[in-house]
Amino acid sequence: MTAALMDAPLRGLLRLLSPAGPDARLSILIYHRVLPQADPLFPNELDAARFEAQMRDLSACFHFMPLGDAVAGLRNGSLPARAACITFDDGYADNAEIALPILRRLGIPATFFVATGFLNGGRMWNDTVIETIRRAPGERLDLETLGLGTFDLSTIAHRQQAIPALLGKLKYLELDARLALVERVRQAAGTALPDDLMMSSAQVRELHAAGMEIGGHTVNHPILTRLDAQSARAEIANGKARLEEIIGAPVRLFAYPNGKPNQDYAAEHAQIARDLDFTAAVSTAWGAASAASDPFQLPRFTPWDRSRMRFMLRMAQNLRRNGQMADMPSNRV
Repeated sequence: MTAALMDAPLRGLLRLLSPAGPDARLSILIYHRVLPQADPLFPNELDAARFEAQMRDLSACFHFMPLGDAVAGLRNGSLPARAACITFDDGYADNAEIALPILRRLGIPATFFVATGFLNGGRMWNDTVIETIRRAPGERLDLETLGLGTFDLSTIAHRQQAIPALLGKLKYLELDARLALVERVRQAAGTALPDDLMMSSAQVRELHAAGMEIGGHTVNHPILTRLDAQSARAEIANGKARLEEIIGAPVRLFAYPNGKPNQDYAAEHAQIARDLDFTAAVSTAWGAASAASDPFQLPRFTPWDRSRMRFMLRMAQNLRRNGQMADMPSNRV
């Protein structure tokens, strides 16, 4: 069956699962990076060609909306059938360089949640780990003196295994301790790392000028539950204030770093977002939002199958979830 012939029954199924009006369901999709071409180290990471194909497929079956408008429609019962939103987390430069031209060409709105502490030459800690493993010379990386073990780097497959293993050892350390240990990992490998992975302030303004929404994502992308209340509030508030300074407009949407409910953020952080005059916040729990959803804990999802039909069926299946935890491994934070 051709793609065109598949679209009509898919739209019918999706309309049943995501009708218009008070019973509507909102699909919010998560993305992080869109690479210019395929990366051998991360073959499942989206490149420009796959991202554009995915956007075209989704556009044929879903009604894309700005997230702010969709949240308002969900609240007042005016959401159209098959409503969906595109979101990007963290603030990678390729969001502006690669994704934005594709989104503009296809007329698709998106929301970009930006961690401000990495703008203008910064680098997220997980990317320091990833790029260290990618560039480390030799066939082994000995981190025994750091209490992290030794990693086989003799093949691409071994490097692929080393990255999540090392990220898992570091992810839930206290912020300052984690950053210090990540730097020691980089020093042990003796590698020079890129400083152009994240957006510049000018690129944030470019996204805003193109009609895209800019959302808060803290300053340093911490696990909020690992911070005291004052520090968590400062992370959220200062990130919001910096983005508002950059774009000259209010920032009303927020994404919790890492985003797992009751693990990476808690009810107190949702209350902070309310207090800081955000209108909605998103998590990384899978599912589709409904009128009954907490607007400060909206679920998000990204299907991953390369097959168009399986990809779309996962989208349909997700419409039946109500904010379940994701179980798919990721190198993104």
